[in-house]
Amino acid sequence: MSKNKRRMIEMNIIDELEWRGAIYQQTDEEGLRKWVEEKQISLYCGIDPSGDSMHIGHLIPFMILRRFQNAGHRPIILVGGATGTIGDPSGKKEERQLQSMEQISKNVESLRVQLGKIFDFEGDSAASMVNNYDWTKDVSILDFLRDYGKEFNVNTMLSKDIVASRLEVGISFTEFAYQILQAMDFNHLYEFNDCRLQIGGSDQWGNITAGLDLIRKKQGENAKAFGLTIPLLTKADGTKFGKSEGGAIWLNPEKTTPYEFYQFWINTDDRDVVKYLKYFTFLTEAEIAELAKQVETEPHLRAAQKTLAAEMTKFVHSEEALEQALKISKALFSGDVKALTADEIEQGFKDVPTFVAEDAEVNLVDWLVTLGIEPSKRQAREDVGNGAIYINGERQQNLEKIMDASDRIENKFTIVRRGKKKYFLVSYK
Repeated sequence: MSKNKRRMIEMNIIDELEWRGAIYQQTDEEGLRKWVEEKQISLYCGIDPSGDSMHIGHLIPFMILRRFQNAGHRPIILVGGATGTIGDPSGKKEERQLQSMEQISKNVESLRVQLGKIFDFEGDSAASMVNNYDWTKDVSILDFLRDYGKEFNVNTMLSKDIVASRLEVGISFTEFAYQILQAMDFNHLYEFNDCRLQIGGSDQWGNITAGLDLIRKKQGENAKAFGLTIPLLTKADGTKFGKSEGGAIWLNPEKTTPYEFYQFWINTDDRDVVKYLKYFTFLTEAEIAELAKQVETEPHLRAAQKTLAAEMTKFVHSEEALEQALKISKALFSGDVKALTADEIEQGFKDVPTFVAEDAEVNLVDWLVTLGIEPSKRQAREDVGNGAIYINGERQQNLEKIMDASDRIENKFTIVRRGKKKYFLVSYK
């Protein structure tokens, strides 16, 4: 182990998080710092199954949870099978559409698979995964009101940012009560899992402090528990992190392919890349400092972006997925697309114009016009004759060329390029 990596491991986890710019608020900074120095702690972060996949914005708190695990602490990942039936009002301008219990259960299982790839579930600091539906499903309405509702002051609840921001347009009792359910989670995990710390985004401060208040009321004034929030991550242009022109960047490879995932990170702005390296990778301070220097001195090489993209693709998907993304990138850059497999073509050409051709032998010029790649036979002949048409990366200038099965990759696709960069994907009936 290198000297610098050993120093990073020996550094107090709170110091490391501060260096990475990953702390926004703490309920008791001195107390937590001392606690993590003296003993191994259990800590948790939750996610509600509002969808069947996490996006990269969800990674922000879970990367912090994983850093605690790397420092020897025990992470608890809470998937909110109960709270997900209501929905956190935080950040919402109106009531959300409630999902069926069946859909929520499916979402829970999908998230379990994704979260299972991020954490280590073996060893002294093994992670555990819990579902708050397990301890709330049998709580009756009377038990809820007597045992928990009585502990919450409505005036205090109204003052929380997540509620106050909704008062003008209105908020249902259902979403108003969300903070009670999340407080119940923290209290339950404190009592039965010895959980001492909850982490979350900056918008979760009110929910976290509600949990700490409930713990003190239920477990005694001397109960030691802490809260930590992470700053809102924005891009240099002021927009919210995690969005692209095509929408959210998902962790599910069927929604965002590993190649698209890799491309998102490699296109990071120079002004953001060092910040993202600190937030999302496990590189050391010295390694990131070296990359930051290269951003300043050799930005055209994009070494920091390439490292960020590689680290994130490996972490979320796999080494194999990274190799595939690199292969696709290289093929598209060089034009040597014939080396790609059908699966790699589906990833790399997901967003190019796509056409469906008949399974027949057809003259190239007629084929291009019939599909709509060329507007007319005259234009098609001109482009073919001038060498502007490439089939699977190879220039075709023969006007008598017959398109047949030999022009298909794995008998599924033909890639047409017109000019330097205009690609078309052809599949077959």
